[in-house]
Amino acid sequence: MPGSLDIERLYDEHAQPLYAFLLNFTRDEADTRDLLQEIFIKLARKPKLLDDIREERAFLIRLAHNAAIDLMRRRGTRDKTKENFAAEKLSPFAPTNDPDEKVFRAELANALGELPEEQRSVVHLKLWEGLTFEEIAAALDVPPNTAASRYRYGLDKLRERLRPLYEEMKKAE
Repeated sequence: MPGSLDIERLYDEHAQPLYAFLLNFTRDEADTRDLLQEIFIKLARKPKLLDDIREERAFLIRLAHNAAIDLMRRRGTRDKTKENFAAEKLSPFAPTNDPDEKVFRAELANALGELPEEQRSVVHLKLWEGLTFEEIAAALDVPPNTAASRYRYGLDKLRERLRPLYEEMKKAE
């Protein structure tokens, strides 16, 4: 079955970056796993969706983004327990033993979590996935200028939020 091989290849090549993107968007590991599974089940059931796709990465990011938005709409207002858990700051970064690196990564994860979802998505795709603004625009179905401005606003907020930590670390050197 040739379609299943393509799904396997897509999963092998793109599941980890999609997981990181979705986790950064949803802030919930269970939701992230569910959405990732939903995306690949959809592709397995409808392999024709992959026909005529020019840019796999952008297509998969768009599927992930749309699935995350649909999830948020379906869930609507969550109960208090779920809200508290979702507000918990999850780090998209690998663990480290360096205490300074731990502090920096935790603060960066918190700062990312404070960004509006639209800015957080663009910042993630630009910094961690290396996408261009045109690719981000195609993936998120927004104009390239909107992607660029969301990135700029997100970076400005991250700089402002992390500046005290940076200055403190600079003094310690």
